[in-house]
Parts: sequence; structure tokens; C-alpha cells
Amino acid sequence: MAEQSGQFLTLEEVRALVEPSPLARGTVWKWLEASGVRNCQAVHTRDFLRCQMPARVAEQLLPGAQFHRYRNDERSTVRSPLPYTLPEELAEHIEFVGGLHRFAADRKAVVRGWGTKEPEDPLPMAVVSSSFHLGVTPAVIRKRYNLTESDVGAAANNSQACAQFLEQYFHQADLAEFMHLFGGGFLHRSSVDQIVGHQGQGKAGVEASLDVEYLMSTGANISTWVFSNAGRHESQEPFLDWLLVLSNMSALPWVHTVSYGDDEDSLSQAYMARVNVEFLKAAARGISILFASGDSGAGCRKVSAGKHVFRPSFPASSPYVTTVGGTSFQHPFLVSAEVVDYISGGGFSNVFPMPSYQATAVKQFLSTAPKLPPASYYNSSGRAYPDLAALSDNYWVVINHIPMPWVSGTSASTPVVGGIIALINDRRLQGGLPPLGFLNPALYQLQQGGASSAFYDVTEGCHLSCLDATVEGQGFCAAPAWDPVTGWGTPNFPELLRALLGQ
Repeated sequence: MAEQSGQFLTLEEVRALVEPSPLARGTVWKWLEASGVRNCQAVHTRDFLRCQMPARVAEQLLPGAQFHRYRNDERSTVRSPLPYTLPEELAEHIEFVGGLHRFAADRKAVVRGWGTKEPEDPLPMAVVSSSFHLGVTPAVIRKRYNLTESDVGAAANNSQACAQFLEQYFHQADLAEFMHLFGGGFLHRSSVDQIVGHQGQGKAGVEASLDVEYLMSTGANISTWVFSNAGRHESQEPFLDWLLVLSNMSALPWVHTVSYGDDEDSLSQAYMARVNVEFLKAAARGISILFASGDSGAGCRKVSAGKHVFRPSFPASSPYVTTVGGTSFQHPFLVSAEVVDYISGGGFSNVFPMPSYQATAVKQFLSTAPKLPPASYYNSSGRAYPDLAALSDNYWVVINHIPMPWVSGTSASTPVVGGIIALINDRRLQGGLPPLGFLNPALYQLQQGGASSAFYDVTEGCHLSCLDATVEGQGFCAAPAWDPVTGWGTPNFPELLRALLGQ
């Protein structure tokens, strides 16, 4: 499916592929109605039911479950700490029941000052004067990744989107001020065209503001949607809600960027498998989904007395999304070559096997890297991530009418890459070509040719991990070609455009 670029399906065609059999639907409905559960809605593809019921009915329906209310600050969630069982005749018809055990993850952008590290090599004054900056802005992004003032959207049938969760909202007024301050020199839009879901009226969040402002300033002049998933709706999982909204809409933006993640080991395999089904459904429709790789480097989890392993993140570790890591400028105040941002998430899944599209690249890294962490810390046969990267350090954001510096994280790099992919889609659509869809097979095939200049290879720096005597806080390190810190590197827009116009 994904390798056959352009052969995408409509929502109706996806429904025909995934719709449960009449027997499966009848068996599940009979089970629900026997307990008096009738307040259910199916998604358009009919492979997911969302039902509302009192906790006592849910306990009757799912023997073993015991529901309690949990409070965290102002949030209130109903969950069961105990496992549930299902009647044997339902086992082949139900993949998983959501909204029972899992507490929604909370991701926040990192706010930090610049480091005091001196540049390793002095640069000529002519270079300094033309490249000096006091933090990453749209102008810095466009200069580094070779976007000209003419590299803006023009296709009427193109659009892009980001998703916000957990009471993170953007404000249209902040976006307008951001574009007024930083949008000079290129055609842009100063408002979001469509908000899907509940848009709160409280203070704007750093995360949501960052996503919208850099998606729209990189993917400039492209119609932009925001999917707003508040996260206050008791017993609901806002991330899963977002995926179900996608399953219900026949017309969607072609590119979605998401800054959201959980520790892989905190989730059930049934839940992750179901989420992957939703990613596959989106891919079949020609939609590109990009996730931030996380801000904890390789992560760390204690497994026994004094012993640790790295801790991958999901959905970053899903084989069916494109995962974006982070970089910093080698010379902090100059638009210069990039090195690893030490927080950049990356590593190997402990759940999902390595997909064939990346096997050659990852095996090359594992066989040629001069120094690897001990093999007991990671699963070298798992899905490896990230796939690519962009600057993630020291961004300017406008939030609650105030320009704010020093915002960092892969939640900054992800909308930048998303905007670049949306621009490439724009050129493709103008030329009568389909959108790119699921990116990874094309990206790895492109780079494994050996001579591509579509990415700036990042080869310096390591990300953080476990603070123990064995690895001493160091995870993986960048290397030539692909690596599990910055993927293939950061985009060189004109070359990446040229390469992907031919896909």
C-alpha cells in the first residue's frame, strides 16, 4: 500500500476493507444490549464503537474491573486499577477496550536558556554578520533549510494540521502577532482556517502555540486546521479520540503533526496495535502523520536492583508514522551546521519489529558505529527511530500576547518538518501528482541510494539516557547516514523537493 505511491483510498474504500462482519457486529451489540448499554456511536468505518454508561454498568459488563475517580490538580479521570475479562465468545471480535486503565500522558515544551559552550572553531566575520541570530525564528528556519520567499503554498486543494491535547490551546491573536513580528519576507496566513473540537478560552499553552506558529510559518500560506482534544472529558483518552475523529471525516488535511507521547512500556500491546490500525487507515488515504520523538533522549527505566534499560516512546516507535528528532546549532548564535540536541528522543522499540524499509540503514549504523551502549539496554531488532530531524533548540514563540524566547523540544522540530512536507505536497498537487502519504519508505529508499543531498547529515553529539555507572547518562550518538538520534538528518528543502517530486 504505502510503497505504491499515489494509489490512495477514499474513506468509503477504507471502510470496505476494515468493516467488521455482520456476525462480529451482531455478537458485540447483543452483549452490550444484555447489560442495557445502548448509548453507542460507531465511527464511519464501523470498526470502533464509543459507548457511554455508568461505572456500575461497566463493572457488570467487564467482570474484574473496579472503577474509581482519580484527581490530579483540576483533572478528574475514572479508571480501573484491576484487569477486566470478556466472555469467550467475544474474544475473536473485540481487539481491546479503551478508557479503562490508561492515564493520558502530558507533554510540555522545554523552556531553557542558551548554554555557555563556546564555539569550537571561530568563523569569519562576514559569515558571523550574515548569520547571527538571537534565537530561532521563521527567518532562521527558512535560511537554514533553504526556503526562499517564493517557497509558500499556492494549491487550493492543499492543507496541513496539528493536534493539541490536555487543555493545551492556541489563541488566534497570538498567531496574528507572531506573524506580524516574524512573518515578514514571505507570504503567509495569520489565522487557522478550521478548528475541529473544543477550543478553550483560557490562557494559551506554550506547546499548542509553538505547534501552530511554526507549522504555519514553515508551511506558509497553506490552509491549516487544528484538532483540539481537550482531555477533560472523563474516562476518555484524548489521543484515541483524535484518531477516531480522523476515521469519521471524509475530507482531511494531507499532513498532521503531533507532539504527544507515552512510555511504550506503560501501554498495553492491544492499545498500541489498535492505534497502529488507525495509522494504517490514515496512510491508506494518503495522509502523512509526523510525531515528535520526545525530549528524554533514549529514556531510562529501572528493571532490577541497579540495572536499567532504555525507555522508548510511543507513538514515536510506531512503524507507521514518521518520527522527528531534534538538533541544535553548532554555533549557538549563528545559522550554522547542526549537532545533536541532547534531549532528542530516539532508540529502538521493545514491541514492534524493525520494518523492512529501514532494515538496511539501521543495520549499517549498528555495524559501523564506533561506540554503542551495552546490548542489554536496547532491542537492536526493534523499530528504530527517529526518521529525520530539525532544529529543536531556543525558539521564539508568542504566547498570551507576549513574545517568549528559549522554547525548545521536538515539539518545535516536528511542525517545522510538517510544514516542509506540506510545501512539497503543494508542488505535487500543483503538478497533478498525489500527496506523499506515508513518508518512510520513500525517505529511506531515497537516502539509501548513497548520493542524496536532500538532508544535512548530523554527525556530532549524543543524547541523554540513564544516569548510572554503566552508560553515565549517554545514550546513542550521531553518525554518518542514519542514526537513532537524528535519523537521516535535517531537510535541505530544494533538494528534498526535487527528490520527492519524482516519487
